Amino acid sequence: MASAPTPAHPARRPSRKPRRPKAEGGPPALILHGRHPVEAALDNPARPVRRLWSSAPLDAPMAARARARGLEPTLVDRDALAAMLPPGAVHQGLALSVGPLPDMALEDLPAAGPAEASVVMVLDQVSDPHNVGAILRSAAALGARAVITQDRHAPAETATLAKAASGALERLPLIRVTNIARALAALRDKGYWSVGLDADAPVTLAGAGLTGPLALVLGAEGAGLRRLTRETCDHLACLPMTDAVESLNVSNAAAVALYELRRTALDQATPPLSSGPPSSG
Repeated sequence: MASAPTPAHPARRPSRKPRRPKAEGGPPALILHGRHPVEAALDNPARPVRRLWSSAPLDAPMAARARARGLEPTLVDRDALAAMLPPGAVHQGLALSVGPLPDMALEDLPAAGPAEASVVMVLDQVSDPHNVGAILRSAAALGARAVITQDRHAPAETATLAKAASGALERLPLIRVTNIARALAALRDKGYWSVGLDADAPVTLAGAGLTGPLALVLGAEGAGLRRLTRETCDHLACLPMTDAVESLNVSNAAAVALYELRRTALDQATPPLSSGPPSSG
């Protein structure tokens, strides 16, 4: 809420822009916005939640979530809510001040058995928060176990990333590592063979016939995998594409590759349907 003019400056007009909330004794709090990010954060017991704003009374499911976390929403108009957020943010009438998620180290990722069809995503300097958020969303939808990024050249946990992830940031570990090549070696020790997506690879991802636990490695759009990352991967594969475009957006490539790996795993786990005539009994 704007403060009143001080006596020393009687002609000064009060500011109409609300101040961004601050965490106690710390920097400005992260403010998530949009129904899916807010809903997922309220459902996540590991996410510290501080204050909830709404431009209208909450519906029953959202109100129950807020009460379960000890929050009462503050009603504000939509313009005041928008002023708290990045320009153009699609807030859907909801915003939530939160603390950071607990860090998860690569050492905390469970080892995989040789027969498991589990996948982890490894992002080599993918820096756009929209892309990382979209990859998190696809990874959660298609059954990946975690997304791994580098400490440097990767986006921080922001409202933009959370919005693009549509709730997946609260449901899937986002693990930060210092060195991608060393992370791939550590994943190999945990049972994960790595496959890097590379447009120049001689075999497609489907044609490679890879099974078991896999680390799917993607490089930045345009630059692709860095040399050391490429050389550290156990396999290289490409996606079959026409020459109508040079490349896919990295988040689109991630979704296509994850779908292919999941389809293969499900095909191997599902008995084939009988092609004979139906039983008359």
